[in-house]
Order: sequence, then structure tokens, then C-alpha cells
Amino acid sequence: MPKEIWLLRHAETEWSRNGRHTGRTDLALLPEGEDHARLLRPQVADHPFDLVLTSPLQRALRTCELAGLLPHASQDPDLMEWDYGAYEGLTTPQIRETVPNWTIWTHPVPEGETAEDVAARARRVLDRALAVEGDVALFSHGHFLRVLTSTWLRLSPDRGRSFALDTGTLCILGFERDNRVVRVWNEPPHLIVRKHERNH
Repeated sequence: MPKEIWLLRHAETEWSRNGRHTGRTDLALLPEGEDHARLLRPQVADHPFDLVLTSPLQRALRTCELAGLLPHASQDPDLMEWDYGAYEGLTTPQIRETVPNWTIWTHPVPEGETAEDVAARARRVLDRALAVEGDVALFSHGHFLRVLTSTWLRLSPDRGRSFALDTGTLCILGFERDNRVVRVWNEPPHLIVRKHERNH
């Protein structure tokens, strides 16, 4: 089987539910988020990963734990979410009150990271993933994983805008022959095995 990189976005927090930009603020999962994260366990806990990496933020660590992979995981700060700087905790409508038509993909983030900053971190993570022979699991955050996917496909970081990604979902990057591809995207855990088997 060709190598695969499994992307697991953390489950729901209060701010993700409310649409607030959650970069470095270290929020816990909601109880509903914990329940959702447990649903990942039957799909991932027994998969033979050669490498498991997680963001050090507690929402990713807890998702990794509830999915059953924390004993095998190493923390990697490069997997942290986009640093939203002055926009931390704000919603897009709030930001647009002063910056019309603002999006994370098209406008600067005062005191935060650029898309290229995030892509540089994504490249380092992918280098680590490609350095091992077998499959890899990455527990991280929405905007970061969207940039990482663009980077995997050798697209510009802003193309992450095309990859909608919900909390508590699983995606799989891989290869078709020599081409880098997205095998599974934004799937709730109870659907992932069925679709993955169909793709193979």
C-alpha cells in the first residue's frame, strides 16, 4: 500500500463552535467534542502508524488521547494553529467591521503569521512525515491543516481556502502512482473506513 498521511483536526471547542479565531489560546474540548473525538478511536487506534505527531495545544492533545494514539505521539510545535495575532478570539464578521471583505487567505494578520509562515511550518512537518517509511498521523488545527494540504499538493498556501474542514474529522493524503493526492477529505469518523476501502 502507498504511504498515507492521516490528518485529524481536533474536536469542537467553545470558540470553534462560535466561529472565533482560535490560534494559540489553549482551550479545552467541549464535552460534545470529547464524545466526537472518541468516535475516531475504532478507526485509528489500531492502525500501524510509523509516526504520530500532535500539536502541543490541549485541544489537539486531548483529541489524540481520546483517539487512542497519545502513548505513541510526539509533540511538534510546527503543528500549532495559525497565529492570528491581533485577531485572536475574533470572528470574521467582527474583523470585517474595520477591514471590509477580510479573509485569512487574502489579507494580513496584524501581529500574526502570514500564509507563507504557516506553509513553512507545514513543509517541515511534511519532511518529517516523508522521512519515515510507513503511515503517519497528524493531530492539528483547521487552518493549519488546510495550508498543509495545499503544500502537499504543491499549491500556494492561499489555496487552502478551497478545503473546508470541520472539527473532529479525518482526512487522508497519499499517492496515486507518483502523484500526490487527497484520498479522503473531511469525513466524520464513522464514514472513513467505508470510503477509504472504496478508494482502494
